Amino acid sequence: MISVIIPTLNEEHNIGRCIESIRSDRAIHEIIVADGGSSDKTVDIAESHGGIRVIRTEKGRGTQMNKGAAFAGGDIFLFLHADTYLERGWYNEIMSCLCEPSIAAGAFTFRIDSPESYYRLIEYWVKFRCVVLNLPYGDQGIFVRREVFESLGGYKNIPLMEDVDLVERMKKVGPIKMLRKEAYIHSRKWDEEGWIRRSFLNQMIMIRYRLGADPERLAKLYYQ
Repeated sequence: MISVIIPTLNEEHNIGRCIESIRSDRAIHEIIVADGGSSDKTVDIAESHGGIRVIRTEKGRGTQMNKGAAFAGGDIFLFLHADTYLERGWYNEIMSCLCEPSIAAGAFTFRIDSPESYYRLIEYWVKFRCVVLNLPYGDQGIFVRREVFESLGGYKNIPLMEDVDLVERMKKVGPIKMLRKEAYIHSRKWDEEGWIRRSFLNQMIMIRYRLGADPERLAKLYYQ
């Protein structure tokens, strides 16, 4: 069984669509929403869907996802951001992928939910990064075998780059598989800040992280 773990913080406009996309596949799975203290209707909307397990935890995506995993009953974990929704057929593609015992984990193809042509440039860059560096980010929906996740100690309690850190550690266990099915990401962060500025900032943060910068400082820069 796949346990889908969704960390949330004030995602009332996105959580419903995220849950509905998961349920577009009728296969048996569980959905856990790990809320970090939302002050809007995120929790109410999640609970209104029925059959959703909502847990309250401290703020911090890594902390929230670890807490969700601790309550999960599946042998596969899918960590999905609340502003992301999945293409129909996602479940069977994960299961087919993990039929190969050597595959440790994987992620979906990155798409931005906007018709604007300049967003295709960002998608091409992400595809290049995934092919050359084998490095998907958390907004692509990272899935991993339970035993692999637990053997690595889960996510580190850092305010940023927790997804990159986990992927780099998983790569030492086995290959990371990129699926053809797509994860559609809300364009809000690029729309609000300007796609060029946000894309440039993302790359600078990654470079600085690779050079050993403190995630605490990078988080301040990212969320400023």
